[in-house]
Amino acid sequence: MSTSTTSLPLSGRVAVVTGASSGIGAASAEHLASLGARVVVLARRADRLADLVARIGKDGGTATAVAADVTDAAAVRAAAERVAAEFGGADLLLNNAGVMLPAPIEELAADQWKHQIDLNVTGLMNAIGAFVPQLVAAAAERGVADLVNTSSIAAQNIFPNFAVYSGTKAYVTHLSRHLRAELGAKNVRVSALEPGIVGTELQNHVTDQGALDWLEGSRESIEWLTAQDVARTVGFIASQPPRVNFQQVTIMPTGQPA
Repeated sequence: MSTSTTSLPLSGRVAVVTGASSGIGAASAEHLASLGARVVVLARRADRLADLVARIGKDGGTATAVAADVTDAAAVRAAAERVAAEFGGADLLLNNAGVMLPAPIEELAADQWKHQIDLNVTGLMNAIGAFVPQLVAAAAERGVADLVNTSSIAAQNIFPNFAVYSGTKAYVTHLSRHLRAELGAKNVRVSALEPGIVGTELQNHVTDQGALDWLEGSRESIEWLTAQDVARTVGFIASQPPRVNFQQVTIMPTGQPA
């Protein structure tokens, strides 16, 4: 980095990013580090996290890897305890871990339903439970902290065969509104980030042929967002003056109509 770290907008802040092994999480970790934050990257794939930490270090940033599955509440609590011990606690949490497994509801793909709910809802709550006390403490000391939850445009719009995924993301957005009402008075800003189609590994997990065909047609007809586009939005949210809270941010590919 050519710029002094003390002049960077997130200098001195500690950011925890879940789902950091790829896609939006990895890109956000890199971007937040470039803005001066010390970043703790959390995901299951330790090898991916090691590569990410090395990339951030090579670019002049600071990152620490914590291998943990967000669906394991005890593992997430242990991660939070480590962040408290090593860095004094987090003041920015990006809840990004998630999975998208569309299928017609009549297929009764109960295992896929459970996987999406476990990761997109329960995993989110595990991270919130573990780190919100740190955010509140940091905000009391420094005047601001951020909780950014990755939702989806699917929280608002109707996509056939995406009912369970969309339901989990509607939960994320509505929960975020409620948490903002609770935590805003304590100087913790809460934001729901709702991207349209982003080119990440999320699509690689899709098994339903109809959804795969729809995604492929979409990729051919419009230019999808990149993970870096969303990462810059996360950095923008966190870099605002403490009085400014973007409650809900929708970021769409220019060519995606809905």
